Amino acid sequence: MKLTPLQIQKLAEKVLATWKSHNLVEFKADEKQVLERMIAAVREDYDREALLEKDVNKMLEDLERSHGGQFERYKMYPLLKQKLAKERKIIL
Repeated sequence: MKLTPLQIQKLAEKVLATWKSHNLVEFKADEKQVLERMIAAVREDYDREALLEKDVNKMLEDLERSHGGQFERYKMYPLLKQKLAKERKIIL
């Protein structure tokens, strides 16, 4: 699921507000800096997953070329994506 930048910001704000209301965190830095870092972390994670999907699609295209008509892309996509995610230590 792709989130817009505004949705990412709202998500980070809600998480931060929940942590604060339950006294789960004590800030050593300014809250604004913490919020910005949270937003950046979510964006970085999305970028890593987008790169993963791009690599999976490239691998599938290569497999299709080498195996011709006897290739089922819809079955291979989730398998390859899970395998690459595990190798790259990405949580889906």
